[in-house]
Amino acid sequence: PDSFLSQKQAGLDLCVKLGLTDQLVNTNETGKKASVLYGGRLHDLPEGLLSFVPKQLGSFFRSGLLTWTGLARMGLEIAVPAGPSTGDESLAAFLRRRFGVQAFERVLEPLMAGIYAGDAEQMSLRATFPRFFELEQQHGSIVRGMMAAKKAAASVSTDQARRTMFVSLKNGLGDLVTALTSRLTQQGVDLRVGARVEALRVRSHELGRWMYDLILQDGSALSADGVVLATPAYVSADLLRPLTPIAGGLLDMISYASTATIAMAFPRTLASAIEGFGFIVPRREQRHLIAATWTSLKWPYRAPADQLLARCYVGGVGREDILQLDDDALTEKVREELAAICGIRVEPNYVEVNRWRKAMPQYTLGHLDRLAQLEAAVSRYPGLVLTGAAYRGVGIPDCIRDGFLASERIVQDLIGETSAMRRSVARTAPG
Repeated sequence: PDSFLSQKQAGLDLCVKLGLTDQLVNTNETGKKASVLYGGRLHDLPEGLLSFVPKQLGSFFRSGLLTWTGLARMGLEIAVPAGPSTGDESLAAFLRRRFGVQAFERVLEPLMAGIYAGDAEQMSLRATFPRFFELEQQHGSIVRGMMAAKKAAASVSTDQARRTMFVSLKNGLGDLVTALTSRLTQQGVDLRVGARVEALRVRSHELGRWMYDLILQDGSALSADGVVLATPAYVSADLLRPLTPIAGGLLDMISYASTATIAMAFPRTLASAIEGFGFIVPRREQRHLIAATWTSLKWPYRAPADQLLARCYVGGVGREDILQLDDDALTEKVREELAAICGIRVEPNYVEVNRWRKAMPQYTLGHLDRLAQLEAAVSRYPGLVLTGAAYRGVGIPDCIRDGFLASERIVQDLIGETSAMRRSVARTAPG
């Protein structure tokens, strides 16, 4: 990712703790808009999208994306009854029910499903966008809920209020990892990179207390009172299956999508023919591209002054066939689509392809129920905690928040075990 959502406080909080506040940058103020591809042409994405849900319908009239029928149906959202408070619903069904088919297919599907590189027909609303479910239940309407959220926004912290929806670091988000690694090293943490864990074993120790042995690829072992598994779900499944087949099976049910990003640099002179920060592509357009960002227009400090840097995204659920191409063929396909969509036919000065195999977890229908079963299965082993993008949020702030919760859980487990040991010792002490 090139940014994170500022409305989720965990990301900003970590930057403050690591002394990175002065490195935070907002998106550029000029050219602050995006487009959506419809009918082979780019249309301005309607303004007033708060957390990807429209709150100003007037901008849809100006965009030309929807017919009068589609606009009328979207305007009726405020009159659509709330759905049931129990059970699960797909993101697609929810958005069609509230905003209509046109708004879903032409605008909302690429915005929301694109975040997960997923298929909205399979995505669980309550797992991927729980706020939408809460707004519907609390206010009876997403539009009414967003209006209430706008009023409440005046009470947010000063730092958050002056940030754009997405923020980044001046020299890129790699600095966040570097700063965190440096801080941990300063605090005496032993960081071992490239040390593959082949197996996880558990044994009882000291009056029933669990101890965990991590068997490394070189045959050595590490013993610990607690283990946090922040690995992808399919890796955690392999490690946990010998301990708890139920947990292993549930983790195997979390599927992943593969994607690729193709970065290309062009002469900056092309920027005069480009508007906005980038564009998204609905699934119905049947393109390989799912989105493109004009990175050097969206963010400061991203490219030399004479260069236009673009990041193009391909892959995702149901679109992964293109990833079978080699880098040259993949780049050529992307260039063909950029030419058709934006008219860019100039040879790029620079190309870099990055492939992300099984990198995006999919929160499909029933995801939260499976998480509850997973937590119950793992709870038999105090000091063993799962965290990461596979469970309760794929964004950087989500993973940071979940990481903090995992550390708190480990501490609570160890304190609880220590207290139990003391009580046991007291009961067995002579006299």
